[in-house]
Amino acid sequence: MQKLVKGRFGYIIRVVGVSQSRWARQMLTSRQDHEKVRTVVVPIARHYSSLRPLRGDLLKFPGPNYGIPSRGIGMIVARVLRGALKIRYLLLGGTIAGGSALAKTYEQWKEALPDAKFLEELMPSQEELDAIRTALISYRDKIKDSVPEFTLDPKLKELGESKYDQLVLWFKERLDDAIKAAEEEKTEGSGFFTDGKEEDDFSSDLKQHAISFTAMGSTAEKEREKAELLRLRLSQIEAELQEKTESLTKELSNVTRENAELRGKVEANETIREKYESLQEELMQVQLKYQKEVERLEKENKELRKSLMLRAGDKIAHKKIKKSLIDMYSEVLDELCDYDSSYDTQDHLPRVVVVGDQSSGKTSVLEMVAQARIFPRGAGEMMTRAPVMVTLSEGPYHIASFKDSTREFDLSKESELSELRKEVELRMLNSVRLGRTVSHEVISMTVKGPGLQRMVLVDLPGIISTVTTDMASDTREAIRSISEQYMSNPNAIILCIQDGSVDAERSNVTDLVSQMDPQGKRTIFVLTKVDLAEENLANPDRIRKILSGKLFPMKALGYFAVVTGKGSKEDSIQAIKDYEESFFRSSRLFKGGVINSHQCTTRNLSFAVSECFWKMVRDTVEQQADAFKATRFNLETEWKNNFPRTRELDRDELFEKARGEILDEVVNLSQVSPKQWEDALSKKMWDKMVTHIFENIYLPAAQTENSGTFNTTADIKLKQWADGMLPKKCVEVGWETLEDEFRRFMERAKNSKDHDDIFDSLKACVVDEAMRRHEWEDKAADVLRVIQLNALEDRSVHDKQQWDAACKFLEESVKDKLHTTESTLREMVGPSTKEQWMYWSYPTEEQKRRAAVKSELENILKSDYKHKNTLTYDEVTQVRKNSQAQGVDVDNEFIRETWHPVYRRHFLRRALAKAYDCRKAFYAYHQGLEGELGVECNDVVLFWRIQQMIRITANALRQQVMNREARRLEKEIKEVLEEYGCDRDKKEHLLTGRRVMLAEELKRVRQIQEKLEEFIYALNAEK
Repeated sequence: MQKLVKGRFGYIIRVVGVSQSRWARQMLTSRQDHEKVRTVVVPIARHYSSLRPLRGDLLKFPGPNYGIPSRGIGMIVARVLRGALKIRYLLLGGTIAGGSALAKTYEQWKEALPDAKFLEELMPSQEELDAIRTALISYRDKIKDSVPEFTLDPKLKELGESKYDQLVLWFKERLDDAIKAAEEEKTEGSGFFTDGKEEDDFSSDLKQHAISFTAMGSTAEKEREKAELLRLRLSQIEAELQEKTESLTKELSNVTRENAELRGKVEANETIREKYESLQEELMQVQLKYQKEVERLEKENKELRKSLMLRAGDKIAHKKIKKSLIDMYSEVLDELCDYDSSYDTQDHLPRVVVVGDQSSGKTSVLEMVAQARIFPRGAGEMMTRAPVMVTLSEGPYHIASFKDSTREFDLSKESELSELRKEVELRMLNSVRLGRTVSHEVISMTVKGPGLQRMVLVDLPGIISTVTTDMASDTREAIRSISEQYMSNPNAIILCIQDGSVDAERSNVTDLVSQMDPQGKRTIFVLTKVDLAEENLANPDRIRKILSGKLFPMKALGYFAVVTGKGSKEDSIQAIKDYEESFFRSSRLFKGGVINSHQCTTRNLSFAVSECFWKMVRDTVEQQADAFKATRFNLETEWKNNFPRTRELDRDELFEKARGEILDEVVNLSQVSPKQWEDALSKKMWDKMVTHIFENIYLPAAQTENSGTFNTTADIKLKQWADGMLPKKCVEVGWETLEDEFRRFMERAKNSKDHDDIFDSLKACVVDEAMRRHEWEDKAADVLRVIQLNALEDRSVHDKQQWDAACKFLEESVKDKLHTTESTLREMVGPSTKEQWMYWSYPTEEQKRRAAVKSELENILKSDYKHKNTLTYDEVTQVRKNSQAQGVDVDNEFIRETWHPVYRRHFLRRALAKAYDCRKAFYAYHQGLEGELGVECNDVVLFWRIQQMIRITANALRQQVMNREARRLEKEIKEVLEEYGCDRDKKEHLLTGRRVMLAEELKRVRQIQEKLEEFIYALNAEK
């Protein structure tokens, strides 16, 4: 034994030889020689971990592991191979030796064979066997040829097919067995004589069969017995075939007799079918004749009604025309279209909802029912973009009109039909907003004409499968939502339109209709384009299944097939009707019984839909009336609890009340006295022009050295002002004064006891819009310019009263300006010492610098009382240096900014003192002694001229306001009110609140209830 290298799990011991293996096994299994084993075998070291499972006991003594080589399988394979190689040599040698011995034995056996010529007389000859085989084959062919000649009737063949197949199968098996046996016998019999080539000792046949005969030996007798048995078997088969032939002949005669009887019945059935088709065609002709007769009578009835109406003349005009039932019902539906109640009273009144896939012929069916092509058409594109509610009613003239329009379109004229289609298309496009493709807004129209069935139909957008790039992304869902909304009405009649020219599997509408009306209690199915379906479908049973309700997964009250066009949109309704009648008259679908007479033509469809519609109306209208009664009671109770002392006024009534109040305030403008107008205008004008007068006229003129220069400068400035902006400013003042006075009246109305704040938003909006639109007359500014120039040219104060008034005007104006200037200075220099002590307010650093500069500037003005309005460079430098000496660092611009208010205050104080001096200087002015007395009152004369101009301008503006502008304002306010009155959205925006909403709902519910009650009364009266 050798100890190998220590492995991962211990040491490996290799045992060489059998004796060493036996010795090692004994040493390992003996308990008495453990110590000896340990000297020979090194114990195996094992490593354990808590993360791996232990297969053995940890406390068990690990026994040694020996790698004993095993040679069992390998030795067995080697020994098997060695034995096989030995057998190979034995077999090879034995084969060679045995082959030579066998060949020698065969030659000896062949020479010892006896003479077999006597067998030729006992065995049948080859010609006889061929004759028997030929007879059997010919008999087989005869039987086979006779069997297919049995011509059975298909129905009888189906009844006896199993028996017939069994018989033929049995006969063929028997015949094939016989032929096979004969062929085998021939083969076996000829085998005795098919070999050998010795011509000297044997005959040619015996030579051919020598080898087979010697191989068979003594079996010749057995073969002869087989031949006899074969003959007996052939005779039995021939007898059985004879019996089967006789039985088949009898059955064939019976089948022939029954086939003749069936042919007679079939001929009789063909005769009956021909009679049925002729009767059906006669029925169609009678029905068409009846329809034409009805149309003729309706036409005569129309002419009679028209003549009666023309004869009645003025009598009918003075009477109130009674509305028809369908018109009354349509008015109820129109009211419900816009009704939105917080009490969730749903509209469950019946209407006919026309749904179908896009381009399935929905609109064409509706046009055929309305007998006019009133809808726009497109080549494969979506045309119906909004629900169109069409009310059909009977009338003497074929006309159409919209709910919100008084115009009537004559449907007998193609020009007006074209205008109607354009109007419908325009309304559809206007109803689509914000980039959407379809709209929920209802387009309501009425079609009247002779022979029209009274009902209300709603044409919905066609259901689509794919959203194209020019559509909104939610178009498919929006169309489905609109369709489900109308079909969810439990009393709505669903007119399901299916295109007959396309595969039924492509239909989308049938699944939707089956979901909304699974029982089919209110669904009518219409198959359109039946003419195209007849051309495209090879199997008419498919149309029969559709019209019998067995193809689509939906149920319906009735199934109809119609033809709504010939492929051209220019065809008239009458041409389409004639084409439809001729198609069904000659259609193989109708003649073959696929379509019944009551299931075809749009006329029958309109009769059925109208009958179903009115039945639904009579059954459900009273329930809807009761529901609205309950809603009205709830709303009235809420109004009494929340607004007990307020009259119920809806939005329109509130708007009319607000209109009256606004116009009353316009009328109140005429109550303003002329003096009030002139005072308001004068004050407004002076406020607008005071800054310009002081800064651009009075101050520059006061800088002159003598009175002549003062007057000249003042005249130039005044003339420039009057020629330029003064007239326009005065017009603006007049307009602003008019607006202020009108708003003052409006504000005063708010403080009155009867004021209703619900109108405040509306009134403010109307006034703002009217003021924005109002413009003063263009000629007013030119008139004012002439008046103002004439007034300013007069420099002569005529009496003491005017002088005193001018002095007072000057003093007040200067005081106001002085007060404003002192306020500006106070803000610039900050609080005074007194204010600092009393109000605990302190100046900023900038205000301190302003105060220091102001002090220096005042010193300059004290030194020169008549200082000019500008500072010289030396004076600016002096002020800056004096300020720096006080520790205040300022620049020249800062000094000039402070100078303007300081000098203006100085100037105004000097002007005020001069005004005081001129109070008693009228005599000196009048006598021309101003220079001698040392008093210059040019300031008073200037302000007197301005005062006279303001007075005259105010008078002219007052006349314009009272005579023209107030009336123009009233007209513009009326126009704004008229526009707002027609704008429903504007009124809803300006008149809001629960009070308005509740009054609106009450009004709408009362109207609906009254119309429903009126309709129910008329409906019961008609019964």
